[in-house]
Amino acid sequence: MNALDQLIELLARMPGLGKKSAGRMSYWLLQADDDFNQALGQAISQIKDKIHPCVECGNYSDSERCEICANPTRDQVQLCVVEQPQDVQTIEATGEFRGIYHVLHGVLAPLDGIGPEELGLQNLLRRSKEHQVKEIIIATNPTLEGDSTAMYIQRLFKDQDVKISRLATGLPVGGDMEYADTLSIARSFRARLALED
Repeated sequence: MNALDQLIELLARMPGLGKKSAGRMSYWLLQADDDFNQALGQAISQIKDKIHPCVECGNYSDSERCEICANPTRDQVQLCVVEQPQDVQTIEATGEFRGIYHVLHGVLAPLDGIGPEELGLQNLLRRSKEHQVKEIIIATNPTLEGDSTAMYIQRLFKDQDVKISRLATGLPVGGDMEYADTLSIARSFRARLALED
């Protein structure tokens, strides 16, 4: 296997890229400026050393606390729970939400060994008390696992004086927020529904 074949194989392992797309990218990189290729290679090789979860919310950051948690103008009493760090970026692009986040880094999946402890749901409970949160907006994906996680969080806060809501219309069932357009997510925030027992 030559270097080009190896690059195609490696790129094809990335989500959303098939062998054909990986091939196109590889051939493009062959024609790209050397400075670009070196900068890209350096950024890839350093990403795990420079980027880590925020100690507060779990969003990816290059400092101890992410920009959102460190921003004193954010509404501390409104907390949005998302599955993945890229969901924060998607929601931020809408301009609809000015509160704080909590990133689960997954969803409940007992068959895969992912339970409440693995998602750090006790940390969510602790943060909501520390910030005296008035509303928790659950923005998990509309999938079976996302719905189960949302229901678990709702039960976790059953005895707390906290309004629990979930993103509503605009997000397709079975879809990922990462691929939704900002208008759909903005409408989901405006039309969120309170969850009831």
